[in-house]
Amino acid sequence: MEDPNELFQEIIEGNTKLIVPKKSLTDKAPPIKPAFFNPKARTNRDFSIIAYSAFLKKFEGPKIFLEALSGVGARGLRVANELKIEKILINDLNPTALKIAESSAILNNLKNIEFSEKEACVFLNNHSRKGNRGSLVDIDPFGSPAAFFDCGIRATMHGGILSTAATDLQVLNGLFQGACRRKYGGIPVRVEYGNEMAIRLILGSLRSVAARLGVKMIPMFVESEMHYYRTYVKILNRTDQEENLGYILHCKSCGHRKTSLEQQQECDLCKSKISIAGPLWIGKIFDKEYVKDMINEIPKLEINKSCEKTLQKCLDEAEMPAIYFTLDEIAKKIKSSPPKLEKIISNLKESGFTSTTTSFNPTGFRTNANINEIIKNF
Repeated sequence: MEDPNELFQEIIEGNTKLIVPKKSLTDKAPPIKPAFFNPKARTNRDFSIIAYSAFLKKFEGPKIFLEALSGVGARGLRVANELKIEKILINDLNPTALKIAESSAILNNLKNIEFSEKEACVFLNNHSRKGNRGSLVDIDPFGSPAAFFDCGIRATMHGGILSTAATDLQVLNGLFQGACRRKYGGIPVRVEYGNEMAIRLILGSLRSVAARLGVKMIPMFVESEMHYYRTYVKILNRTDQEENLGYILHCKSCGHRKTSLEQQQECDLCKSKISIAGPLWIGKIFDKEYVKDMINEIPKLEINKSCEKTLQKCLDEAEMPAIYFTLDEIAKKIKSSPPKLEKIISNLKESGFTSTTTSFNPTGFRTNANINEIIKNF
């Protein structure tokens, strides 16, 4: 770290002091050298702090946080400084990033942190035995997290949370179907609700790896932003007996869509040929009680005010059907301008259907009405 005043700058995120590369604050794309830090991921880290705070409050086992790909350690340092946790292990293969993280730890007077310079899966495998696992395991790679699912699950203790981020959005949104099949074991279809489909592909892949290892994975919270998808899943040391892997069946002719355990070739409504996405997760993606716990933690934390608004939508949609609709896609179909979101939700409820907004899209809504019933109420 030669001439640190030239290369680095101290910032505050949450209530944690962080030393970060100056160029990461000024360049359009944050540089990887001398170390990686993305200031735009602040909200992503805020959600992690809320999610981990809600988990730690009720978890009765040892409170250990493992961060496999830390960069300058922004997330791990915030966990150490802002939450009640016994032990933090921050790992990265970049020695400069670790030196920066160590300097930030000293700035915040943090004593409960260990630093490790290993390849991510080597680090996680070192913590894969009983008594050595993390109650919170965080994996935030460049691109796909799929290569780390196996070692990540093994490093998560019974009842712990594994959180992974994906930034290979083009693969998950259907531009490279072969790559998606190789990495996640399923294929997407290009649709308006592509971010939900992508998250369900990630969860489906996690479910398949967990099943192979004889453990159960339960989605607790998911988050979708412009540049990443993030999932938070609970790991339990028992076999999953539930049928929660299946397909999204989407009709590009009439717009009808549904989840199903089985593939189907023909649309229920218009009898056109169906587009099939999957295999993917077709179960719930939010745990309602956990989201409530997250909302309850917000007043105690220094986080972006927008987080609460998003979490309120997550709470409302937690028990709703899979797959949302958007105002624009319906308006385009019937060649009219879209009404206000509140109006369509109100119309659907008055007609006896359930309907809510969704955290996935500002003009999106969930409902148990099919496309034809939605059009009648538009």
